[in-house]
Amino acid sequence: MTNYAFVLDADGKQLAPTKEQKAWFLIRKKRAILVSKYPMVIQLKKEIPDKEICKNEIRCGIDDGGLHIGVALVQKCQIRNKVIFKGVIEQRNDVKHLMDVRRGYRRYHRYHKRYRPARFNNRKSSKREGRIAPSILQKRQATIRIINQLNKWINITNYWLEDVAIDIRALTDGYKPYRWQYQKSNRLDENIRKAVILRDGCKCMECGKSNCRLEVHHIKPRRLKGSSTLDNLITLCTKCHQKTEGIEELYMDRYFGLLNSSDNKNLNYAQHVMIGKKWLREQLSNLGMLHLTNGGDTANKRIDWDIAKSHSNDAICIADLRPDTCEIKEWTIKPMRRQSKAKTDNVLGIKHRDLVEYTFRNGETHRGYVTALYPEQNALNFQSPTKHCKKVNASKCRLLWKYSKIYWLDNVS
Repeated sequence: MTNYAFVLDADGKQLAPTKEQKAWFLIRKKRAILVSKYPMVIQLKKEIPDKEICKNEIRCGIDDGGLHIGVALVQKCQIRNKVIFKGVIEQRNDVKHLMDVRRGYRRYHRYHKRYRPARFNNRKSSKREGRIAPSILQKRQATIRIINQLNKWINITNYWLEDVAIDIRALTDGYKPYRWQYQKSNRLDENIRKAVILRDGCKCMECGKSNCRLEVHHIKPRRLKGSSTLDNLITLCTKCHQKTEGIEELYMDRYFGLLNSSDNKNLNYAQHVMIGKKWLREQLSNLGMLHLTNGGDTANKRIDWDIAKSHSNDAICIADLRPDTCEIKEWTIKPMRRQSKAKTDNVLGIKHRDLVEYTFRNGETHRGYVTALYPEQNALNFQSPTKHCKKVNASKCRLLWKYSKIYWLDNVS
């Protein structure tokens, strides 16, 4: 397996990447210094004239998605093209929950501290055209953060993005509608509550009672991320609705059986991709030349080139340069929140989220990222891929790398 390192000269100009073995050789000979270990970046101690810098085209392929995004850098060469970097960006999915918590704190202060006039109509950001929800916008911004970071280490000339086209209506209905069916609603009324009651015949689906107050019940509750779609809603009378309060999980299978449906169609990630792709295109166009492809071309190239299916390998196919091999280290990239809320600054120079290594008495060695610090005991917690190590001696931990707002994880760590 051949792995590459990014190279900078003394002035910070991006040079052609080199193999990691040669990069370590230059460091041992004191002809270069280590800038970053994850991923590996070195800086030469001499300036390179512009006429000697390799001008080969570097393409960045991006496999867009709502949960995972594939990124690959492919260098165009005269003899055979090289994949110099590939990775998968794991997106954050806690932003909506954090904003709900913040909204609860804000409402508590308004109701319990002093009189504060309602300010529901003065949010300028929610009124502007082209606004994207913060939970979706942060995913797009995280992708641009990774691209900008890679641009500091290597000169990317072209960007290739897969134009994702997802038919939400077809996923909801379970079949491909005709053209005229898109203009026709797939429910009996525009009001979702009224549509559910009309679908169920204006009666309780549990006891069959009618001519009474009817409630629209979430079969899979909202606290378990149940959706507000027709497949997840059922009509119940007040008595049957109160009977299920707090124990909705016990009635899920029964009610789904009554409707002959399920709530397994989670379309949140598909909707996130469709909503934010225009913003992502505009940002990539500002960075360089943007080319769009489609999923059909990606699949055909992957089959013709005999490449295994993965997010990072799809990004290689999107770059439209057939590589000699795809067998290089795959990085797992985790953009984190910029500010840490840890109350303790450091323990023996080790800070929150740093990468450390620790060897237990039985000889087991674990490597992971610091999750908690205990300054009184000179101890810390860290999470390895296989074990959550609690209150280990900080003085016996080996600090491997300082946290820099982005996690670059390889298969070893």
